[in-house]
Amino acid sequence: MTLKNNSDAFRIDMENFVVVILGPTASGKSSLAVEIAKKLNGEVVSADSMQIYTGMNIATAKPTSEEMQGIRHHLLDFLSPGENFSVAKYKSLCEKALDDILKRGKLPIICGGTGLYIDSVIQNTQFIDASSDEIRQMLYKRADDEGIEKLFDELKEIDPKSASLLSLSDKKRIIRALELYYSSGITKTQQNELSHLEKSKYNFCIIGLDASDRNVLYDRIEKRVDEMVEKGLVKEAEEFFSKPISSTAKQAIGYKELKPFLDGKASLDSCIDRLKTETRHYAKRQLTWFRKNSLINRIYIDTEVDIICKAIDIIKAYGGDILAEQKQNTEQ
Repeated sequence: MTLKNNSDAFRIDMENFVVVILGPTASGKSSLAVEIAKKLNGEVVSADSMQIYTGMNIATAKPTSEEMQGIRHHLLDFLSPGENFSVAKYKSLCEKALDDILKRGKLPIICGGTGLYIDSVIQNTQFIDASSDEIRQMLYKRADDEGIEKLFDELKEIDPKSASLLSLSDKKRIIRALELYYSSGITKTQQNELSHLEKSKYNFCIIGLDASDRNVLYDRIEKRVDEMVEKGLVKEAEEFFSKPISSTAKQAIGYKELKPFLDGKASLDSCIDRLKTETRHYAKRQLTWFRKNSLINRIYIDTEVDIICKAIDIIKAYGGDILAEQKQNTEQ
């Protein structure tokens, strides 16, 4: 694969090279991915759990056609909000997109802020296809009849490690862990151990956007929310609640925070303030998730003068390191 930028050309002679751009909301991931794609003959594969849905455009900050600047984007805008989605489905679709892009001699650029989706591809998570509507419904009925505490205690005995990572508020995850066990006989902990045995076939260069001063990111979030409202977020929220909504789509930030206003129970200003607060909390959770990954090459948006050039330099250095490693292995 030959990657070209505006000033020179460089080679990365290795198969399945993939760039990953990740970071918290409002950090500038999408625009950076587009610029890298323009310079290095790439295409973007979205890793956003809410941008997959049609009609959910403003609240999810889905890139517009103008913002895409002619760069092809994958896994955007293809599913009705009434349909559920999963990380297993994402991994399958993402790998198909990566293979397609690589086959056409282009650079795949995964871009997004959904850490679970990104990790599933990087870590090559293998998902056990164990689900049962009958068992799931039975567990939900038990939760209603006996209380989620009873099911949580049950999980503690079956899979104490998984239970230790959850709380009583994680009803869906508690039930899913029990469903997995009763469907397959394998605990969630055992699945996690089995699912990471095989290394991914892709070679990843991971770039993470961050802010050394958290307030810089929070200011960008507040500005983005104000822009969303100006673009018609309230109307989009009305349309969102007028149609069937899946449990996955319901998790989107940007709609439920405006529901009290739509129901005439709160002022618009108070709901917007709530939305800004929830978005800041979400960004904090994203940063916490990504900071656990030691493979990330971080770029600080509040200190780096030219973020695009810095990202290109990281990709160049990564390619050079891989070439040196491959040469050393060959000589040995």
